[in-house]
Amino acid sequence: MSSAAYRFPAEWEPQSVVQFTLPHPNTDWAEMLDELMPCFVAIIEQVVRFQAVLLVHPEPASVRSYFAHLPPDRLHWFASPTNDTWARDHGGITVLQADGSPLLLDFQFNGWGLKFPADQDNQLTARLHQAGVFGDITHVFPGLVLEGGALETDGQGTLLSTTECLLSPNRNPHLSLSATETALRKWLGIDRFLWLHHGYLAGDDTDSHIDTLARFCDPETIAYVRCDDPLDEHYHALRLMEQELETFRQGNGRPYRLVALPWPEACYAADGHRLPATYANFLILNGAVLVPTYGVAQDEAAVAILADCFPDREVIGIHCRALIEQHGSLHCLTMQYPQGVFAGSKLE
Repeated sequence: MSSAAYRFPAEWEPQSVVQFTLPHPNTDWAEMLDELMPCFVAIIEQVVRFQAVLLVHPEPASVRSYFAHLPPDRLHWFASPTNDTWARDHGGITVLQADGSPLLLDFQFNGWGLKFPADQDNQLTARLHQAGVFGDITHVFPGLVLEGGALETDGQGTLLSTTECLLSPNRNPHLSLSATETALRKWLGIDRFLWLHHGYLAGDDTDSHIDTLARFCDPETIAYVRCDDPLDEHYHALRLMEQELETFRQGNGRPYRLVALPWPEACYAADGHRLPATYANFLILNGAVLVPTYGVAQDEAAVAILADCFPDREVIGIHCRALIEQHGSLHCLTMQYPQGVFAGSKLE
């Protein structure tokens, strides 16, 4: 199996469906479902304007009423037990084979390094495949612990990620950086690695997932979080991250166009701990980009900056303050699947 065997597509390439794993009373969201569900509905209302959604819930009948106003042909339901809602990290990861056909990779999900229960979420992709949700495409277990939020690609063989996450001792403790790169070459077809060694968000449970810090907008552009307040605890680490980004080069040797995203006003939980608000956690769709907002002064500027980055897509801000109470945001909730992957006829 050579590094050229597969290609890891960029998020802006054509998609077939976006997966949501919905909250329920047996998740950590139990005490704030009434506050949370309107946020899910607002996100899904926008997604169905552009493409289908896959909605996973242990008892779909109990939540259908939230979505009764949406076009039924865009909603596809699947009943399964789940632990939590973060589909970006327990969802399947699709690569394209040399002939363009998709291959579904089912990496192990262990609750972000054994921090939280993940037994049901870890089985979800296999259950979906077994039920025919992904048609007859091949489903493979690479045998690595890996989350979608840790991976950012330009679709041309470049991976942007963080060593803090990929080298976490509670994920793949037997793998060095070199061995990790070998595995990513094998399974994702990666031939260029852009490693960030700095950058974090207080309140983040993922060990610095890249999708909270820096994102490709196109093969030449990286949007990233920048802290301009020297008194903020993040200032030094994010300045070092910015300096690392400035050293990165495209395959042609040119520097990337770097776009700094605003630093949102600090958000805190009721117990006083800081929550990981970030504008980098946007979702790219077929014709749109959904940007999380938090009810703070910087929201409008963040949406405008990303609108400049995606001139051919509708850029839409969605209030996601409720999501960061459980330390994730909009992109973390979702997993997109490329064109040709989804067999919606197999579902309700």
